Amino acid sequence: MAISSTMDEGDEFPPMSDINTTPLVDVMLVLLIIFLITIPVVLQNVKVSLPKVRFDATTTKPENVNLSVRGVGANSLTCEVYWNQTKVGPQELEDRAVAKLKLEIAKQGGVNAVGLELPEAHIRADINTPYKCVGGAIYVMQRAGFVRVGFISEPPPGEGVERL
Repeated sequence: MAISSTMDEGDEFPPMSDINTTPLVDVMLVLLIIFLITIPVVLQNVKVSLPKVRFDATTTKPENVNLSVRGVGANSLTCEVYWNQTKVGPQELEDRAVAKLKLEIAKQGGVNAVGLELPEAHIRADINTPYKCVGGAIYVMQRAGFVRVGFISEPPPGEGVERL
């Protein structure tokens, strides 16, 4: 603490204009210790063994929607989406998806039908297709109401089919 040792006339101490920096230094030291402890924990790399690609045969149902997505042009700047073999734009894709869901729900007895099984959307994309194309197709299908959206892939060459 800062103490003034000189007395003013009238035996009163003059106003003190010094700042007590001890609490500030204490807080800064505590923060320094916290950062020294937490930074190595945050920056630590954890080695993770990612799963290998496995090919599980899927059962194709006639009510499922098959989409093919690919990037076209230099650097794949534009995207093409095909509903089965028919090229569709984003709005037409959403319209078809909504119509397909409405048709399937009506076939099964309505929204409140017991055991209602909604169709799935299966997306097949070229290996060089940018993610924006695949992500756009996923977004449109989910916005249309498809709950299950999956990807169709194939195993690397020379590997057999692994069953669970």
